[in-house]
Amino acid sequence: MNNVMQAVAITAFGPPEGLRLVERPLPQPSVGELLIRVSASGVNRPDVLQRKGNYAPPAGVSDLPGLEVAGVVEAGDTAAMEQAGIRVGDRVCALVAGGGYAQWCVAPVAQCLPVPEGLTDVEAASLPETFFTVWSNVFDRAHLQPGEVLLVQGGSSGIGVTAIQLARARGATVVVTAGSDEKCAACLALGAHHAINYKTQDFVAEAQRITQGRGVDVVLDMVAGPYVAREVQCLAEDGRIVIIAVQGGVQAEFNAALVLRWRLTITGSTLRPRPVAFKGAIARSLREHVWPLLASGAVKPVIHSTFAAADAASAHALMESNQHVGKIVLTWTT
Repeated sequence: MNNVMQAVAITAFGPPEGLRLVERPLPQPSVGELLIRVSASGVNRPDVLQRKGNYAPPAGVSDLPGLEVAGVVEAGDTAAMEQAGIRVGDRVCALVAGGGYAQWCVAPVAQCLPVPEGLTDVEAASLPETFFTVWSNVFDRAHLQPGEVLLVQGGSSGIGVTAIQLARARGATVVVTAGSDEKCAACLALGAHHAINYKTQDFVAEAQRITQGRGVDVVLDMVAGPYVAREVQCLAEDGRIVIIAVQGGVQAEFNAALVLRWRLTITGSTLRPRPVAFKGAIARSLREHVWPLLASGAVKPVIHSTFAAADAASAHALMESNQHVGKIVLTWTT
């Protein structure tokens, strides 16, 4: 094993061209951590924000972008690995707070999961960020129940395709918005019950029509800004909005009287800065409730395209074009 590795670093904040292949020292696992020889790294919207200088990694975390990886365990904290049932040589995928765009990556043992049976490393690398996020927000925070209606803003995104499949698999009715008829069709093919083209249709009116005036129970919102006021108008009594990104802006005005009258909840969260114990609890829930669905094929990774790590700038350009359906993944050779 060499003491250096290739990694994709942010050499200048701004456009995708600031992403460059560089050499970095091999990271060393500490207590409670393991070292992964990375085959594939997932690309996510927070990586784009970090590249632009708008989303700094938490203190003590690698400045390299990348929040999810898959590969082979090479070394680590023996006691922690033994307790988790992980051994050197196992194929795992992991959620990390940074450092994922590299040939080698350190991850907390608690945030590692086995590659589901039958999946490739590319498919496994597409799982952690979106599955941890959707489970934590839709099921833990918003308490989506079987028989309820979920509205997903941006159904063709990595988060969206995950939310569609998990919510449907757990007995909810899924309504999505997307920006084209083609994306709406893709969402329906993945299991959404209804798809709304937000560029040609009013999603408030459509949500009320679809639910026969009752409203939806949960909204998964990646937009915020002016969408919040409209989402309040979409909700059923005791409905919940959970905000996970603010692509539409941080300021929101809404009818507070409706919140009072219908007993609504507006909440949100960001996963990256949460402690390992919190993320480890999500990992345990995923392994129990979701990994069997992946192994059986009831829920499937949705990969739009892969890029060699050296072409990370093109991967980011594709993500910013919003032309993709599902996940974008970088691949590595070691």
